[in-house]
Amino acid sequence: MTMPHRTVRGRIRYTSKKPELLDQERGREWFAFTHHGDGSVVMRAQCEIEEPDPTVLREVVLSLDPQGRARNLHVHLTVGDAFMGSGWFNLTHHEGGGGLIECESYGPSIGRLSQRVDFTGKLDGFGTHPIVGDGYLTRCMDVTKGPHRRTICVYVPSPDHRGATPPMAAEVRIDLEYLGDETVTVAAGTFACRKFAFIDEGAMGGKQHPPYEMWVTADDDAVFVQGGVGGYMQTWYELVELVR
Repeated sequence: MTMPHRTVRGRIRYTSKKPELLDQERGREWFAFTHHGDGSVVMRAQCEIEEPDPTVLREVVLSLDPQGRARNLHVHLTVGDAFMGSGWFNLTHHEGGGGLIECESYGPSIGRLSQRVDFTGKLDGFGTHPIVGDGYLTRCMDVTKGPHRRTICVYVPSPDHRGATPPMAAEVRIDLEYLGDETVTVAAGTFACRKFAFIDEGAMGGKQHPPYEMWVTADDDAVFVQGGVGGYMQTWYELVELVR
């Protein structure tokens, strides 16, 4: 019997665009998406960031319901090779909009934390910090409108730009812009892509996140293909393996 799901797996290479580290590998990410027959999706990612110090190792599992809404999230975080925290988030969506986020987390610096956060209106997604999650989040944009920009509302387990703080629910509003379509060739192959940019005018985490451009496959899988962050971060990300 054939199981009614399909799996997408891959790897993303992190490199630096800093002049003194130009094109040197600074991390990597392995990911997998399970697309179930009912339309629900489970995303898994393991992320390793070696530069800058301290190092970050992140394990993430995100579940989305058949409507594409975040259902639950688990995060395990190690910073500088020391346990930073672990958290589980459950999302309840109310008919007509709004809902509830419940968080249970633990970390040496915060102890045991329990949160109940009500949100109103439309929640565009849950930002999880893996690069592949950034790409999949772009599905909240209606590309049939053509290139345009709007402010999206997401919750994140850390407002830190690298996600390197103990897991807890934080609201972030950031602009996402659809810039059009391009064909892109990377180590994993040649892909028809949609180009997007995250633009932070609200100082996410208390410090403005530099401009972040990305190219994502122009299909329902929305796989991150390539992208980079400017400003003080000066990073680049490229899809080097893909199986689907």
